[in-house]
Amino acid sequence: MKISIVLAASATLFLNHPLSAMEAPQVRPAVEAGIGHQVGNPSLVDLDGKTHRLAGITGAQDFTVIAVTSPTCPLSRKYAPTLAALEKAWKDKGVGFLFVGAIASDTPAAMSALAAEHGFTGPCSMDEKQAVLQALRALSTTEVFLVDRSRTLLYRGAVDDQYGIGYQKDQPSRHYLAAALEAVTHGQRPGIEATSAPGCALEIAAPDASGAAAVTSLTWHRDISRVIQRNCQECHRPGGTGPFEMMKMEDVIGHAGMIKKVIAKGLMPPWFAAPQSGEHAITWANDRSLSGAEREALLTWLSGDRAAGDPAEAPVPRQWPTEWVLGTPDAVVEIPQPVAVEATGRMKYQYREVVTSFSEDRWITGLEVRPTAMAQVHHVLVFVSPPGQKKVTDGDDFLAAYVPGSSAVIYPSGYAKKLPAGAKLTFQLHYTPNGTACEDRTRLGLRFAAEAPRYEVHVAAAKQHRFAIPPGHPNFEVKGALPVPFDTQILSFMPHMHMRGKAFRYDLVDAAGARRELLNVPRYDFNWQLLYRAAEPLVLKSGSRIEATAWFDNSPENPNNPDPAKTVVWGDQTEDEMMLGYLEYVRIPASSAKTAAVPPLSLTPKALGVLGRRLDINKDNRVSREEAGPTFLPLHQRLDQNQDGYVTAEEAKAATAKAAVAKAAHP
Repeated sequence: MKISIVLAASATLFLNHPLSAMEAPQVRPAVEAGIGHQVGNPSLVDLDGKTHRLAGITGAQDFTVIAVTSPTCPLSRKYAPTLAALEKAWKDKGVGFLFVGAIASDTPAAMSALAAEHGFTGPCSMDEKQAVLQALRALSTTEVFLVDRSRTLLYRGAVDDQYGIGYQKDQPSRHYLAAALEAVTHGQRPGIEATSAPGCALEIAAPDASGAAAVTSLTWHRDISRVIQRNCQECHRPGGTGPFEMMKMEDVIGHAGMIKKVIAKGLMPPWFAAPQSGEHAITWANDRSLSGAEREALLTWLSGDRAAGDPAEAPVPRQWPTEWVLGTPDAVVEIPQPVAVEATGRMKYQYREVVTSFSEDRWITGLEVRPTAMAQVHHVLVFVSPPGQKKVTDGDDFLAAYVPGSSAVIYPSGYAKKLPAGAKLTFQLHYTPNGTACEDRTRLGLRFAAEAPRYEVHVAAAKQHRFAIPPGHPNFEVKGALPVPFDTQILSFMPHMHMRGKAFRYDLVDAAGARRELLNVPRYDFNWQLLYRAAEPLVLKSGSRIEATAWFDNSPENPNNPDPAKTVVWGDQTEDEMMLGYLEYVRIPASSAKTAAVPPLSLTPKALGVLGRRLDINKDNRVSREEAGPTFLPLHQRLDQNQDGYVTAEEAKAATAKAAVAKAAHP
């Protein structure tokens, strides 16, 4: 079959959508790209005329990069030096390269010249029968595929973002392949597992929705074990939070009835974000959902003969961490006394405080919450309070969070959270007794940056404290909002409600009033306080706002409802309710920001009170930095006596009184 060159930006695209002529790599959902599936084992002939099986090449080292290329595609040629440099840099680290020609009209002589010019040392093939391209389901001439020795696909997409259709940069800002190699050679999954790869598009068989081969005769070793390894073993492994292991075929068969039930109902793997499509669709970095093909394969195999297949086709076993997922922490903070977890019943939230001993501010690039009683811990939130601040409440800038299966966060380069010198950490611990009494002594591991980051990561919340859910109401709606007073990057979302929580949605409303959905959780599950982390930060413009809408089920039909006859209001405990749309964000520095004039403190207390009520968008009786916005941020900084990020009426009164005394002393 001939493969022709088709420019990814077609003539129609240029004519009808001139702004779309440029094409850069875009993050793709891993399940659609076939990540975690086995690449086939086709034959190929190298430029010396020797015939190989793909397994013979990939099995010679721990990892192999299969680089699709062409001596006649301009973008392929631009990437040839980069590929050669990467091959050289990773040669002694257990990584080999295979170069595959993609264009049928290219000649072996031209391919040999390209390899010689740039110093490719790995095998090169013209793939004249397109067997390798078909096995990879390659889409463009710049696409690279990273596989392990069992041919499990670990990453596919662009080398980096230096070159694309209609643009090129002096240096790349995203090193996708290098980052993937760094991750897999350290036993980790790549942070970004799939992207598009702008280049000369290839006319080959289009992949199905999952990116995986059509299901035929399913076996454990070739098919099912890969789905289980990628989607289940994070929790269902020795030392994991799952109730049973899923490391072997026998483990899975032994729990086949329950596994089939939770998969068929969409309860497992736990992921509750509604799918998105269109121009503004968000790809989630921690998406645990099964593709339709994966779900069908599991159910078909579990309901069928459950064939084992050939052990030689099994994936390479993953090496799971025995303790800290983020690696050895620079510091560990532990709650001072163990918490006695009851065997039965419902426990109230537990709070434990730890005063840190750091003599100077620290910048946190990675953090991980590790309970010792993982089977009983429902969730943990860790709040940070500067010295002198007495109270921490939900909605403050929490430092770290834990839910089963999600304990560690490692921020991208240039991003970090600030831990003030001498700060107090408050651990909010929620336990779910499981029949066994035990003790828990939760720890927090921290990794520090050597210097201040470009972006300081904060947490804010679109929230609403004032609501009263009527008795028996099956679908009570509560709304909250968070203004965006400056250009912002949003990193993640985490909706938080209690046992009557039913659904939650974040919407963005821009300055012109246009609305679009950011995250929709149509089936909120109190048992899984999930954080939804965007694969790429979302850029929001100043003047927009985030609206959060929550729905609560206070009816008798809600099996989690502790008391359908109760009017439910805000409260800390699970029998009460909360409406919090947490999000992580960073402020984008203005390129030519003008310093706002500091409003004078000669304002009367009454005038300050009026201003405070106007700025207090969420009506929590205090004004945050975000609510103050760029215009009033200098005033906010002067009024915020304890530097906790909020101005209360008492602080405003104290500051104006102090200013009045100073004015009287120096008229």
